Amino acid sequence: MYKGISLSLTASILFAVQYYLASLLPTMDGYELFGWRSLIAFPLMTVFMLFNGEWRAVSEIAQRIVAKPWLLLGIIISSGLMALQQWLFIWASLNGRGINVSLGYFLLPLLMVLVGRVLYKERLSALKITAALVAAVGVIHQVYEVGGFSWEALTVAIGFICYFLLRRWMQTATLGGFWFDMLITMPFALWCVWGGAVFGHSPEMSDSVYWVIAIFGVNSAAAFMSYISASKLLPFTVFGLLGYVEPVLLLLIALVLGETIHANERLTYLAIWGAVMLLVLEGVVRVIRSRRYHT
Repeated sequence: MYKGISLSLTASILFAVQYYLASLLPTMDGYELFGWRSLIAFPLMTVFMLFNGEWRAVSEIAQRIVAKPWLLLGIIISSGLMALQQWLFIWASLNGRGINVSLGYFLLPLLMVLVGRVLYKERLSALKITAALVAAVGVIHQVYEVGGFSWEALTVAIGFICYFLLRRWMQTATLGGFWFDMLITMPFALWCVWGGAVFGHSPEMSDSVYWVIAIFGVNSAAAFMSYISASKLLPFTVFGLLGYVEPVLLLLIALVLGETIHANERLTYLAIWGAVMLLVLEGVVRVIRSRRYHT
């Protein structure tokens, strides 16, 4: 388990580093950076899957597409949803909107609890009910004080919910499904970099920028590979708990880069963070109980 925990933490750190690296490339827009990230990370991930025994998942989905061509349309939609999230992650760094994006990641598990109760009739524990009530305080305060959540936070939270639900319905919630998501974005990634600062030979581009772009792409591939490896080694509950590390690091980096939480939004953040901590507490309790059961 310790190896899985190390890999999960490594993935969270690498994703946070990726956010910081994007801020070092102000001469490039979010589209071009998204393109380079995808074009560099995709072949590296493919090699990783070939040598790590993961290619079988790709073959299985390919066979399903041949048998049910309509599945390809669903994969195209899921690919678009994932591309939107990847672009937004980079765009936020270049435009000082990282705090809003991090709030979306904190809202995501709370929305997943709600979706699980409404769509899948999952029973809610006392801690989950308490977390939902605490989060509701933050939501009401945000609507009253600000008029609602930012489009970045809503895009992250609602967008990922739609992505997860679609993949679950299509039964493509595997590494093979993610590979197809990235494959379909390749033409768009090429379009994003074509005529950009690199191919356009922008006079503002220095030699050091090319190194940052290369490191940016390799870092992305390493983050995905660490994340994927961790998901295979860890129990689902532990893996889910460690997923909260990334938005915390993202928030910290956003603050370091000069972003601030406005005074009228502080109660919102405190309530959302408090609700997430309750979910973390429940997960820890479940892990402890599970280990006692198996010993």
